[in-house]
This record gives sequence, C-alpha cells and structure tokens, in this order.
Amino acid sequence: MKYITTTFAALFLLSGCDNAQTSAPQRPEQEVGVVTLKSQPVSVVSELTGRTTAAMSAEVRPQVTGIIQKRLFNEGDNVKAGQALYQIEADSFRATWNEAAAALKQAQALVTADCSKAQRYAQLVKENGVSRQDADDAASTCAQDKASVESKKAALESARINLNWTTIAAPIAGRIGISSVTPGALVSAEQTTALATIRSLDTMYVDLTRSSVDLLRLRKQSLATNSDAMNVTLILEDGSTYSEKGRLALTEVAVDESTGSVTLRAVFPNPKQQLLPGMFVRAKVDEGIMNDAILAPQQGITRDTKGTATALVVSADNKVEQRELETGETYGDKWLVLRGLKTGDKLIVEGSAKVVVGQQVKPVEVKANGGNA
Repeated sequence: MKYITTTFAALFLLSGCDNAQTSAPQRPEQEVGVVTLKSQPVSVVSELTGRTTAAMSAEVRPQVTGIIQKRLFNEGDNVKAGQALYQIEADSFRATWNEAAAALKQAQALVTADCSKAQRYAQLVKENGVSRQDADDAASTCAQDKASVESKKAALESARINLNWTTIAAPIAGRIGISSVTPGALVSAEQTTALATIRSLDTMYVDLTRSSVDLLRLRKQSLATNSDAMNVTLILEDGSTYSEKGRLALTEVAVDESTGSVTLRAVFPNPKQQLLPGMFVRAKVDEGIMNDAILAPQQGITRDTKGTATALVVSADNKVEQRELETGETYGDKWLVLRGLKTGDKLIVEGSAKVVVGQQVKPVEVKANGGNA
C-alpha cells in the first residue's frame, strides 16, 4: 500500500511540472517600428518675431513761437526734404530783421567816420598837431565801432534765421502723417508735441528679438556659409510671404537685462510701400548650412512637463534606451536634433507606448511616412 501511494505522488509531481511548462510559454519579443537616422546637410533657418520701423523718421517741430498762418501740405502726401509745410505769421520777425539791418548800417557808418578820424589823428600826433590822448581815444572809438559792427551782423543773422524759421520745412523726404495743428493755432519752440511726423518708407527696418541662449547655441555650431546666409524672409500678419528679400544688418552688442534677449535688425526694400511702421511680423533668418545635421521624425520625440525632449531608441543588443535631447527648429514633420542622437541610431517611431526602457524588442524598419520599409 505504501508503494502505491509513493508511486501516485511521484506521478502527480511529474504531471504538475508538465502543466507548469505548458502554461508558461516563452514571451515573444515586442515589435517596434524604427527609423535609422542618417546625417545630412541642412540649411539652418531661425524663425523670429519682430516689428517694422521706418529707416528714417523725423518729427516736424517749430523753432520759433507764433501763430500758424497756413498748412502747405496734404496729410498722407509724400514730401521732399526742404519742402515748406507750415507758414507762421512772419510780420513781427520781418520787422525785427529790418531793425537789425538798420542798426548794422548805422554801425557801419560810425566805423567809416570814426576810423577816418583815428587815421587823421595818428598823422597829426606825429607833428604834435593833437595830443597823444586824443589820438588814442580816436583809435579806441574806431575799434569799438568795428566790434559794434560785428555784433550788429550777428543780430541781423539771428533775425534772418528766425524769419526763415517762420516757414517750417520738411527735414527729410518721406510720407507725412496727420497734422496735430490747424491754421490759427499758437505754436512755440519749447512745445513737446510734434506738428507732424515724416517717415521714409522706401527702406524699412525689422527689429527682431532672439534669446541670448539661442544666440550662444548658434555661435557654437560650425555652420558653413552659403550665398543665402543671413538672408531674411518676412511673413506678414495675414500669413503671406513678403515679396522682397531682406538682409540681416546688425546684432545689438548688449543683452536686454529685463528679457534676456538680443535685438537683431534686418533691412528690407519697400518699393511698393507695403510695409508700414509698427507691423508685427515673423522673419525666417537663414543662418547657414549644418553639414552633419540629424533630422528626426516628430512622432519619435516626446516632451515631459518641463518641456525636455526625450526619445526611445533601440540599442545594438535590441534593448530599449531613452535619450534626452536638445532640439532646434522644425523642418516639415521632423525636428533638428542638436544633441542626444547620432547617425545610425534606431529611433522608435511606432509602438513606443507598448515598451519600457530596458525591454528586449524586435526593430522593424519603417518608411518616413509610415509602413514597412
């Protein structure tokens, strides 16, 4: 009986082992779609925001105090440099000029009389015809008269300038805006309000802002220049592309402490005056060519709550690895990867949600637009 029990127990154990082997089959490797990355030359383009500003702008201001008699332009007109814009009542200024002119003539007449007298006394003093004191007094009077003439000339010139300033002229050529005064208004040389503003619109500046961190990153990259390097393409507020190409003219030499950004200025021709000052625009700046750039499909890159970019790749032994990335601009459906991926890496673009880091997987190459290679 004991023998039968032992035999039954042994058979039960063998049966249990067979069932365990049958119920735990080997788990197949999870398939994932991958794209094998390759380096390629890429034109580095930065997209920045900014506003337009006129290349030249001048506020029209009075230089003398008086009543506006006439406005000599139409608002919105193109005006030439030196063109008369306003006329201030000039009667009092003309009278001052006439008075200064008369005073100059009087001073010149005194010079003629007194200096002739001084010359005669200079001869007579040699013959003891006059005293030395009288001769010296005559010479002093002649010198004072000459100084008075110079003073009267300066006064006449000042009166002439003020009289000319009664006609307010355009300081630059360009399009003039709305006038802040009408005929009959009192204006003064000390007023803070401009009479009008002239803006030259043939050439426009676009002031762009870029973070100092981005600027440092670009300077560390070895970019090959091409014929289009530093060319700028403008995207207008309605999404259309501006027809004229611009060029980056300068970069500010200091960082704005409040924003941590640097200002860049691009210059654009504006023959049709389509660009107006103050427009909000986006600009694409061609920085140069990165010869060994890595472009990774966007579906293979994720970002955490802090905005850090990460990607899953398949290692040489077919295990899942996670990489932390630094990305640049987008190129269609791809990210420019600046750090974290290299040529030959197998980036997981399909099935990443079904695997974990360290898991053994079976990589299947897929096309860039999906599907098996």
